[in-house]
Amino acid sequence: MLAQQRARKRRLETQWPEHVSFAGIVQMEEDKHCNKVEDVVGSHVEDAVTFWAQSINRNKDIMKIGCSLSEVCPLANSVFGNLDPKKIYGGLFSEDKCWYRCQVLKVINDEKCLVRYIDYGNTEILNRSDIVEIPLDLQFSSVAKKYRLWGLQIPSSQEVTQFDQGRTFLGSLIFEKEIKMRIKATYQDGTIIAQAEYGNVDIGEEVAKKGFAEKCRLTSSTNICEEKKSDPGQLVLRNLKSPIPLWGHRSSQSNFTRPKGRLSGRMCLDLKNENDAGNNVTFPKENLAVGDFNLGSNVSLAKIKQDQKLIEENEKLKTEKEVLLERCKALELKVEQTAQELQQEKATTMDLTKRLESTVKTCIGTRMKNLAAKVEILKEIRRVSISVRFGNDLSDAIQVLDEDCFTIPASLNELELIWAEYNLAQEKIQTCENVDLSASLEAVYGQAKEGINSEEILEKFNDWRCNKREEFTSVRSETETCIQRLIAWFQNTLKAFDLSVDKSLISDDTIDNIDEILENTESGVCKELEISLIEQGDADKEIILKTCSQVLQKIRSEESLIATVQSKYKDSVEFKKQIIECLNKSPSVDHLLSIKKTLKSLKARLRWKLVEKNNLEESDDHDGSEIEKIKQEITQLRNSVFEGIYHEQEEYAKLSSLVQKWFPELPLLHPEIGLLKYMNSGGLLTMSLERDLLDAEPMKELSSKRPLICSEVNGQIILLKGYSVDVDTEARVIQRAAAYHTAWREAKGESGLLPLIFLFLCKSDPMAYLMVPYYPRANLNAVQSTMPLTSEEVLKVMKGVAQGLHTLHKADIVHGSLHQNNVFALNRQHGIVGDFDFTKSVSQRTSVNMMVGDLSLLSPELKMGKPASPSSDLYAYGCLLLWLSVQNQEFETNEDGIPKMDQFHLDDNVKSLLCSLICCRSSMTAEQVLNADCFLLPKGKSMPNSEKDTEYIPKKEEEELKVKNLDKDKEKTRNGEASFD
Repeated sequence: MLAQQRARKRRLETQWPEHVSFAGIVQMEEDKHCNKVEDVVGSHVEDAVTFWAQSINRNKDIMKIGCSLSEVCPLANSVFGNLDPKKIYGGLFSEDKCWYRCQVLKVINDEKCLVRYIDYGNTEILNRSDIVEIPLDLQFSSVAKKYRLWGLQIPSSQEVTQFDQGRTFLGSLIFEKEIKMRIKATYQDGTIIAQAEYGNVDIGEEVAKKGFAEKCRLTSSTNICEEKKSDPGQLVLRNLKSPIPLWGHRSSQSNFTRPKGRLSGRMCLDLKNENDAGNNVTFPKENLAVGDFNLGSNVSLAKIKQDQKLIEENEKLKTEKEVLLERCKALELKVEQTAQELQQEKATTMDLTKRLESTVKTCIGTRMKNLAAKVEILKEIRRVSISVRFGNDLSDAIQVLDEDCFTIPASLNELELIWAEYNLAQEKIQTCENVDLSASLEAVYGQAKEGINSEEILEKFNDWRCNKREEFTSVRSETETCIQRLIAWFQNTLKAFDLSVDKSLISDDTIDNIDEILENTESGVCKELEISLIEQGDADKEIILKTCSQVLQKIRSEESLIATVQSKYKDSVEFKKQIIECLNKSPSVDHLLSIKKTLKSLKARLRWKLVEKNNLEESDDHDGSEIEKIKQEITQLRNSVFEGIYHEQEEYAKLSSLVQKWFPELPLLHPEIGLLKYMNSGGLLTMSLERDLLDAEPMKELSSKRPLICSEVNGQIILLKGYSVDVDTEARVIQRAAAYHTAWREAKGESGLLPLIFLFLCKSDPMAYLMVPYYPRANLNAVQSTMPLTSEEVLKVMKGVAQGLHTLHKADIVHGSLHQNNVFALNRQHGIVGDFDFTKSVSQRTSVNMMVGDLSLLSPELKMGKPASPSSDLYAYGCLLLWLSVQNQEFETNEDGIPKMDQFHLDDNVKSLLCSLICCRSSMTAEQVLNADCFLLPKGKSMPNSEKDTEYIPKKEEEELKVKNLDKDKEKTRNGEASFD
């Protein structure tokens, strides 16, 4: 055996270049006797008795290996095919992106493998692309060795928490410390049983004193030899309840310990020029490539088991991924087809637009022609002195309807097929816009009467008009003839009396027939005046009115059709605008992914700072100023995380608007952003917030129903309510919280409800956390126990509570859990209703009989087994109002538990409202309660500013909280000063 090892050593020395000598790397210890002493440095801890360490003499060798790997691995090929577990490869560590030697422990799937960094002892899951082949001259045994504390074993009854604490304790004793090891025995797998000493401290004794390990029976030398042949894995299995699972579960996650040092080119040059005079070399942190022992990020066994389950489910997820990819391709094809169809529609619309533009060019000319024709008609009307009372205007309207009637297009629904008819209709509409026939006819004949549409009426009107025209023409002709005869008589008479005329013109006909002429002329003029000025008879009026009604009906039908076509035209223009806007929009989730990436980086830095703070606080010689500086950095990082979360919520809101208006397929195209979850929660759910990011302190005294945690966010005190959820409960909690949040969001400060800030799910535990504002000592129970509200303050507070119930009932939400600990009086002026248990249904919430003093808040119908309703909420509201109004007086109730009102001296308006809410049980709503007489403010008074009152913490209380110690608030809550549902 020894000869083989020496031969292997000589072979490696001949293969290795001269400038990088690895003498001693494969050298085996020749002295196999017990109690041999080695000086090592701890690099990785597995449990309270097992750890990995590196020889103190191998520091330069480790640096030489790193230099060689940094030159060889970037140019090497990634591994393919089956991996040899006995072969050594080069692995790219995910934490510092440096190359280290590793061996494959397990092949998880085609893409990922579990490896151990053999020179340090830690493990990690790597992608195949991060594993490369290395030359034969680097294929030698590991630098780090596995040690086990002599004479110790882990108790079989040890719990998971104690197991983690033991591992942490051993790490604090050996990690990056020079330890003296006294070798006792060696297993076949290379595990060394040794006694570890650090200075004058026996590490094994310290571990045993702390109770993390127990001493086992010492064996003889014969048993030791047998023990060397035994399987160390069986000893570990005997000492633990279950085997220790693998640490990592994805390639991007850092492990419990990790290679740390970075070997630059300058370090390699310095290494070549170093003096190799001595072997006893110290281990400076900047050169020693060992892992950080992260005391603040210990992984529990429960977490490890969960990671193993995740690895086993990887294949199922891979299958689901393929199915989703196929669906995604189908959706992409469908989107592409839709885009092509939209392009065709766009081309058609552009063609139609060009036609409309060509029509618009001739619009002015057409209108001018129509105007000129109307002017000619106006001239004709002015020249003719005939009265319009014979229906000329109706006749013209009938002619317009007969000759220029606007016809209904073949189909208004399929606009693409009837653009030619549409253009013709538009021209006629433009012609009719300036002719208001209905208004002019109604001005002359009055409002039209509804009648039966009949062509006989128009024919009868036409015959009547013709007869009237003939009669008028005859009378007018006769009148003109008589006037002409009268004029001729006057002319002849002038000539007869003219002395300058020589010829005598006197005759009997010329002078004597004047009476007949005057009589005939007077008769003709009177007849024409009678026809022109005297109103028509009833028969004539009836004909005209019926005809006018028919004409007006046709005109209104025409106007209705014109309005329909104009509406369709506006709709088509709007549709075209929306289509163009839709085609020009290109939704992108890159900004959201960038925000998520920034948040991930900030959260990683925040976790690291929290670990650093915990390490300093646990150290014996910590510096207070350094811890204070780290705390300030943690506060800044936490504020940056919340600012990023707010930006993320804003981006989610923008994408949700696009989904609802333009792109419903967006959540399916990008399922990784979780847009559907955000929309289903009404914008309340966030996936970027985690429990361990908050500097939270459990409030055990208020956690009787569920875990309550107090923290500070951007200078405001908040509460985290923890809900234990499973798959079904989680969906119901999100649904109920979203409905409550939506009701609050519509009115916000005027809603009268406790606002919900965030809802997030715990990644490691089946817990959902709800973030709400914290109002210390502001619930009614605490206020009444210290300084009771005055009657005026009671009315102001309870009006706000009524507003909160009105907001919930308007959203079809029954509170079901209204009591004195769930109603808050902010500044003793403004009342709000607290949230309820979102894991419970309404019937479950109302099953608890809450009491206020000696009075039950459970309504009589609930006691009879009827379902909860807004009326039962108002009953509890009335009981709270009665309790606040009578202060500490005792209640007398009847058999149903309803309090008697006659025993109290109350304001008439308040008493009337209480009777309606409690005694009479009328169907009163929360809106009617708001308008009750007792809540009407006197003149000159106003309610306090709700936006100012609904801040998370009033300014005065916030200043007090900064001065007071948080422990005082917790002590007050222990005495019943605050409670949360």
